[in-house]
Amino acid sequence: MVYIVVSLYTIWGGVVMELDVLLRERGYKVTPQRLAIYEVLQSCNMHPTAENIYRIISSDYPTMSLATVYKTLDLLKEAHIIQEINIGGNISRYDAMTQPHPHIICVKCNKVEDLDMQITKSLINKAKKITDYRIQNSQVYFYGLCPYCQST
Repeated sequence: MVYIVVSLYTIWGGVVMELDVLLRERGYKVTPQRLAIYEVLQSCNMHPTAENIYRIISSDYPTMSLATVYKTLDLLKEAHIIQEINIGGNISRYDAMTQPHPHIICVKCNKVEDLDMQITKSLINKAKKITDYRIQNSQVYFYGLCPYCQST
């Protein structure tokens, strides 16, 4: 089987960059498996779990293990190329969009969706002022019942 590596792009510091360039700059090898895992994250907005990603790409990469998916997700997270969304209950989902943005999570089916809203600087500044913390990162989650779960 022959794999063709296509250019995958990510937004880094407001600049669109090729994923392979970002990986190399951080000292990581560029492998077809790493690119495939990132492509799944970039192409779907369902915020998949590691197991979801494994199921999606295992037919194209039959020798890849679930452990490899987890290790790759950890590597991409450490390189700040993806973010992990911990929805509780030891369930993590992953997101290729690393710019700060809120998520809404269904408490019944665990569906995670991006909210097209900005986390404003005034909110961050207010948190800094109230707590005297130096804010390094922010994540905002809203919890509720999705429309499907409301109807069932």
